[in-house]
Amino acid sequence: MPDVISTAALKQYADVSRPAFEADLKRLVEIPTVSADPAHKGDMERGAQAAAAVLRAAGATARVVATEGFPVVIGELVSDPGHPWVTVYNHMDVQPADEPTWTHDPFVMTIDGDRYLGRGSTDDKGPGLTALYAARYARQAGVPLNIRFLWELEEEVGSPSFESMVKAELGNLRSDSVVVSDTIWIAKGRPAVPYALRGLQGVTIRLETGAKNTHSGLTGGAARNPIAELAMLVSKMMDARTGDVKIPGFYDDVAKLSKRERKDFENAGFNVKRYAAAHELKSLRFKEAGEIMRRIWAWPTLEIHGIAGGYQGPGIKTVVPSWAEMKISCRLVPNMKPRRVVKLLKAFTKKHLPDAVLSEEHHLDWYMGEVGGPYAGAATTALKFGFGRGPAFVREGGSIGAVLTMANFLKCPITMIGLSLPEHGYHAPNENYDWGQASGGMSTFAKYFELICKIGK
Repeated sequence: MPDVISTAALKQYADVSRPAFEADLKRLVEIPTVSADPAHKGDMERGAQAAAAVLRAAGATARVVATEGFPVVIGELVSDPGHPWVTVYNHMDVQPADEPTWTHDPFVMTIDGDRYLGRGSTDDKGPGLTALYAARYARQAGVPLNIRFLWELEEEVGSPSFESMVKAELGNLRSDSVVVSDTIWIAKGRPAVPYALRGLQGVTIRLETGAKNTHSGLTGGAARNPIAELAMLVSKMMDARTGDVKIPGFYDDVAKLSKRERKDFENAGFNVKRYAAAHELKSLRFKEAGEIMRRIWAWPTLEIHGIAGGYQGPGIKTVVPSWAEMKISCRLVPNMKPRRVVKLLKAFTKKHLPDAVLSEEHHLDWYMGEVGGPYAGAATTALKFGFGRGPAFVREGGSIGAVLTMANFLKCPITMIGLSLPEHGYHAPNENYDWGQASGGMSTFAKYFELICKIGK
């Protein structure tokens, strides 16, 4: 098949499409599809219907598939049933936006020059729309490919209903390949194609030592302080300065990096100062680029996300709290098993704080795909076409539960071509996306769609 995707034509298409793209992104961002908050149940359905409408406006068929939780939106641009099929995965649910440091309403999209500010703009509504606009162009250009969109609304809570949906719809989801656009570049101008994802295991630890908060002048010194005791437990679990986990057996199953992976990391172009600035970090645990890459991509973690209990208002209220609760998660790497991690955490907590109660939260398994192959080659060529530079092949520190499900049931190659930048603020206040990534992403995905046709079925 001769090439039909050209740089000049795609630039013109992107420029002409910009107002419609911005209007669609605004429509999606301004529906607060916060999957973790039951108060937004109605917004989840509204978000699904709006996403389906955007797909239909792009020329795709679209249907909203009910699940035990929130729906999945399935859209299709069909050229010919005999042509190869690619499935494009994105998610339309978002994190809560309760941080006090937002400079504007997180659910009113603000356009600041080439930047689009709002919750979900980069994670993951903007990249999803970018891939859709690229698919529409590829269809108009006559690329012989069938393109299916899977837009999930439970990714931010661990995709609890996605597997059952895939099983029920399996006959309608057969694909020759999958492409996921929900990952982050190393830096602006430095694309990355991850081939692996870390898993996740969350737990909550709660300690109750009384029926009510008590006056510290009357009970302080005699009453147990559950916040202090949870802090003690944390100090035994991990070295807070290095992040090293001190729970016996925690690292036993960790797979070592291969020589090729180490070489790819060394050549990734990772810059420590740029990384810290993009994430607005005032200091880091380590100064060496190699150690930071290993820690965020290929090493397990134990992180404390919050400790609650006692008095949290202004000033000081002199009470001894009656309860405290701690939220923890562990990022997992090959070959770690979530169930074993939970057992280790439970046993350690039981040993050091016997009356604390550890509750298991959701978990995600790690994923390891292929480092090379024809789809990785297509991604390299496509990113050079769209952004002028090929990608680094690295692991991704985050978790995407749907990827493992698609690998297990669709049984086809999965490629991750993200468009987000570190400074876009995944899960952070003032989350944003930008037109440079959107327009370059349209060119990248359109070229990728053309290239994978040549790989065939």
